[in-house]
Amino acid sequence: MGIDLLREFLGWCALVNMGISAWWFLFFWLAHDWMYQFHGRMFKISVETFDTIHYATMALFKIGIFLLNLVPYLVLRAIS
Repeated sequence: MGIDLLREFLGWCALVNMGISAWWFLFFWLAHDWMYQFHGRMFKISVETFDTIHYATMALFKIGIFLLNLVPYLVLRAIS
């Protein structure tokens, strides 16, 4: 696997993961009540706890995108 292929792969991974993150946020924003009712049947949690779990997980997902996709991509762009 060459550096160019790895750089291209990381770029596409970052793009796909950012798309998933945007879709997740929009779905959470537009279908919040439905999501809460769906998960509320399985787990007995309050709305505040549900929101906290989702926002924290979204933040961790974004940090993962930056650290595992974007930073290596930018480093490989800088060295070649």
